[in-house]
Amino acid sequence: MHSSNTVQHRATVSRSRREQQNKHRSVIIWYTGLSGSGKSTVAHAVEEKLHLAGCRTFVFDGDNVRHGLCANLSFSEDDRHENIRRIGEMAKLFIEAGVIAMTAFISPFRADREGVRALVSENDFIEIYCDSPLEICEERDVKGLYKRARAGEIKNYTGISSPYEAPENPDLILDTAGDSVETNVGKVLNFLEERHIFSRK
Repeated sequence: MHSSNTVQHRATVSRSRREQQNKHRSVIIWYTGLSGSGKSTVAHAVEEKLHLAGCRTFVFDGDNVRHGLCANLSFSEDDRHENIRRIGEMAKLFIEAGVIAMTAFISPFRADREGVRALVSENDFIEIYCDSPLEICEERDVKGLYKRARAGEIKNYTGISSPYEAPENPDLILDTAGDSVETNVGKVLNFLEERHIFSRK
């Protein structure tokens, strides 16, 4: 919904000026995959490398966002849609601020992810699929959530009682079951350099 009583303000300090000052492009890097697929692990490891390279970054992590921005949302299908919508709008603001904005969310529905992609220009959204089989994710279940979901204690749990719609054409696929974190971080950094997001030189 858009208010008819508001007018968008155009700042004199533009995104392009911020990018020029930062010496890198701003972009949304959207990690998606099952719980336990390694999204947060890879995202934070990539952020560490980018930070050391002088980039301005921020990682939106699923649990952290639900403690604040989306604390009033449940895990119903409607609230999951709203969760991703809010995150997408926030990430859009961050790229206007010149930041490399990374998100680590299951984001199980293709339509929601495509909705975020539609918020920004074509080259501003990079979808990275952290591909790991359900059985591997369950083995990594440090929070015990899959076990509780299989016991019926948690409803609408992705991969158990709620579907996960894998990306059909992601920008990058990471084998987070077979490859090491270091290997996957290298793949992401190489991809970002190829896209001229940043340079390690």
